Parts: sequence; C-alpha cells; structure tokens
Amino acid sequence: MASPPAVRKARRSLTFLVVIIVGLAGLLAFGVARGEATWMPKLALDLQGGTQVLLAPKQTSGQTVTGEQLQQAVSIIRQRVDASGVSEAEITTQGNQNISVSIPGKADEATLQRIEASAKLDFRPVLAEAAGKIQMPTDPAQKAEAEKALAAQKQAAQDAEAKGELYPKTLPKGAGDKEWLTAGLQAQFAAFECTKDSATAAASAPADRPLITCDNTGTAKYILGPVEMGGEVISDAVAQPETTQTGATTGGWAVQMTFDKKGTKTFGDISTRLYGAQPPFNQFAFVLDGSVLSAPTMNGQILNGKPSITGGFTQESAKALADQLKFGALPISFTVQSQEDISATLGTNQLQAGLLAGLIGLILVVVYSLFQYRALSTLTVASLAIAALLTYLLLAVLSWRQGYRLSLAGVAGIIVAIGITADSFIVYFERIRDALRDGLSLEQSVERGWKQALRTILASDGINFLAAAILFILAIGNVRGFAFTLGLTTLVDILVVALFTHPMMAFVSRMRFFNEGHSFSGLDPRRLGAVYRGRVQFREPVVATHGKAKKNAGSRKEAERRQTIAERKAAESAGTHDAVSVADTTGKES
Repeated sequence: MASPPAVRKARRSLTFLVVIIVGLAGLLAFGVARGEATWMPKLALDLQGGTQVLLAPKQTSGQTVTGEQLQQAVSIIRQRVDASGVSEAEITTQGNQNISVSIPGKADEATLQRIEASAKLDFRPVLAEAAGKIQMPTDPAQKAEAEKALAAQKQAAQDAEAKGELYPKTLPKGAGDKEWLTAGLQAQFAAFECTKDSATAAASAPADRPLITCDNTGTAKYILGPVEMGGEVISDAVAQPETTQTGATTGGWAVQMTFDKKGTKTFGDISTRLYGAQPPFNQFAFVLDGSVLSAPTMNGQILNGKPSITGGFTQESAKALADQLKFGALPISFTVQSQEDISATLGTNQLQAGLLAGLIGLILVVVYSLFQYRALSTLTVASLAIAALLTYLLLAVLSWRQGYRLSLAGVAGIIVAIGITADSFIVYFERIRDALRDGLSLEQSVERGWKQALRTILASDGINFLAAAILFILAIGNVRGFAFTLGLTTLVDILVVALFTHPMMAFVSRMRFFNEGHSFSGLDPRRLGAVYRGRVQFREPVVATHGKAKKNAGSRKEAERRQTIAERKAAESAGTHDAVSVADTTGKES
C-alpha cells in the first residue's frame, strides 16, 4: 500500500536533515584528520586566555600621535586581526598613547606580523591585470592539460627566481617601463592566485621591485611596477557626490584627494605619462598594506594636486576608500613594547556556570513540556537534541573555517535560543490542539496546525534574526559573539521545526496511541474541550452521572471561552431566535 503524500514528504524532509548532519560531521572529521580542526569549538579570550601585545605608535617625524590617529590605527588593526568578525579579539587604547591587542589562544607569527606592520600606502603603476582565480576547464582532458601548463609555469617562475632572472639584469629607470615584464615574472604572475594570505605576503615586498598582488576583494590580480609615490603626500581624502565639468551632479560618488606640494608635482608627472597610454599602462594603483584599494584609469593630466577617483562608488564605499587613503597617508609606525601570555579573564568556572544555567533552563523547558503535553513532550526533547547537535556542529566548523571563538556572551546567546526553540514547538502544538477542538482528526489537525503555525514561527524568528543581525553589525567584541550565536540558533530553530518536528509529527499522527487520543498522549480531544462539531454547532453533553455532567459542563465552558467574537454573536442570535419561536408557539396554543 502506497504511503500518503504527507508521509512521503516527511520522509524526504528527514532524509535531507540527515544529509545536512552527516555532511557537517564529515567535514569536521576531515578537518580533525588533517590536524586543522578540533572536535570542540575554540574558546575566546575570556574563557581561554591568549596573547597580549602592547604597541607604541609614533610618527616618523617625531611628533606626538593624536587621539584621532590612534583611534584610526585601532580600527585598522581590528580589521586585520578580527577579519572574520567573530574571533573575539580585543583591541583598545591605553592612556591615549599605546594600543593593547589581546588575541585568544597562542598567536602565530603571521598574526603578529599583521599587528606590527605599519599602515603603508603606496602608488604603483599597473603593468598587467588578470582575474584573481585561475579557472580550470571542466573537460577532463582539457583540465589535465591546463594543470600541466600551470605546473610548468610555476616551475619556470621558481627557476627564474633561483637563477636571479625574475627581473631584468639592467634595471629599467622608469617604474612603468615594459622591460620589467620578464618571462620569469610573467610565469610567476600566471601561476599566482589570490588568497587571504596574498596581501600579507605582498605587504613586505621591496619598494624598488615589481609587485604581484590582488585587490582587496580577491577578484583581480596585478603586476605593479616599483613604488613611484608614497602615501605621506596625501593631505586629505574625502567622499563627495560626483559632478560633471559643468558642476551638475551625476548621482554617483567619488573620492577627492588633495596632495601636498611634493605630491602635486610627482603626480602631475605620473598623470602626464599615463594619460593616453594603452591599457593597462594607463592605470595606477593605490596599494595599502600590499593590497590594491583601487586601480583607476588616468583620464587626463592632473597638475593641481587634486585627483578624483570615480567608478560606481556608493556613499558607503566611497567613504570607506577615503578613510583608507587618509589613514594610509599617516606616517605611523609601531614599536612592540611588550608581548606576553595572559590568563583567561573568566575561566572554566564561569563557563561551567554558564553551561549549568543552560542545563537548568533546558530541564525547566522539559518539565513544563511534560506537564503540558504529556507523551508529546518526547518530540520536544528530541527536537531540542537535534537543534543542539546542529548548533554544535556549525560552531565547530565555523571555528575551524572562519576563526570563530566561543565566549561567555556566545554561551548566553545559545541559552536564550533554548527559549526561542521551545516557543516554536509550543506554537505548533497549540495550533494542532485548536484544530482538534474544532472536531478534526489528528492527521488533519497536524496539517492545518502546521500551515497556521509556520507563519507565526517565521514572523517570530524573523524578528529575532533581524535584531541579532543589527546587533552584530553595530556592536564589537563579545557583544558580536552573543549576536552571532543568537542569529545562528534562530536559523537552526527554523531548520529543526521544518525538517524534524513537523515530519515527526506526521508520523506521530498515524500512531494508534496518539491517533485515538489516549489520555496521556497530550492530544485527547475530550481533555482539550472539543464539545462542538464545527463553528457554532455545539454537541449537547450526555448527562449520565453527576461527575460526568460536571466534566462535560467544564468542557463546554472551555469551548465557549475559546469562541471568537463572531461566534459568540452568532450563538447569541441563534439562542434568541429559539426563544422567540417558543413564545410564539405558546401564544397560539393559549
């Protein structure tokens, strides 16, 4: 006998959920096997401790660093260290003179170099441009040939570098000369791919040699000539509406820069050379910490020291580029005053207390569910267990792939999620019980209850997720960890209710224990007050014994209490009509 459509759909949903869980577990196991991941999510600074680096910023001219410059430096360092947004690093100022950087766990050498590196802005001419990722053919034969050619290019680049043939024997005088493009350099460029570590390696490249690097999105890679001008020549950089030569606004945004006297002369010479040249030799690149911020085309000679960068900017992106250019213009370097290991600010006791609080909350939810829904509470417990498993796997994978670290604030977000998840179950179960009170069968009640509950659940979880997203965007530090786990568990709640709770309820509705309304099932129509058949059609209770009559009267009161205003008016109207008919009949008889 073929299974009903509801059962087939439930099986598909459960299969999809199993695939997700197995996929996450397999991915995590793969990372653990390679020694890159751990079975437990990494802990944040407040629970694990870490490394503290104290930096003393100073200007190369010997002048005192201003508070504004220090705050700009803090912002850039936070972007470097906290690239994923949830690594829970703490970057603060101390005494308006120093910058304290605290990193969870043991900081590796690459991270320390990113912290200590100065924000260096350079201007370099563009010698070549290509896509940041190497696209391989899908055809197996063509793919094999492409991989073979790529390996040959890498080997040629290594041989050229080993033989000292990466650059011309006689170095060209001009930074934009084509003679820089040797066969070895072009082979290295062809084999180069943009990764998250590309800019880190490029930041330490020599200023008098070409540079292979990427833009800050990783979508394009460049061969750039030697540095022609440093960022210290920028006096100011602001975002402003783009205008035409007549002064009319175009609706776009531009970045307006102002150079000092030295920069005005140097940039005037550069613009004269680049204007009218063939692409890509008519482009120049702004390079901040080894990453290309922008590589605009020179559209004219600029001799007044006030170039403008245009090209599809929004107000936000134009302001971000202007801030980067302005900060890159600051001649700030950092001296490492101290580097030491620090202990956890809270430690395992607080973590255990947080987990204990979560456990108590979970037990209370289970007890309430058992009291309210009896045997149906087993589905609540099972759903919470699936939600906990998914949350754990997601946090562990994100800890490996995105640098996520679990803080006590993140634990608080998970605890709050227990209530959010339980609320979804309550909404769904109560809609099913309302359908049972209307006289529907359990299978019909499950389908009607799901359609009604889904809208409420999506609306509630949507508001929770929106609040978490806004908090994550606007906050920093541990608060972002709370917002992140709250938003993640909200998505998990929708996933569990749709792919586990509802499908399991479709199976439960076919079980005799629940379908026949056992008194301990939590779905007994008599205990729920189902004493009417449809809208405003009450079934008179059978008067047998005093106890049974009392019970039926209680059920009737419960049904009347749950009536809508329209139902009550209809019932009153029907009762009045019956009274009038009886009176008329009596009058005729008399």
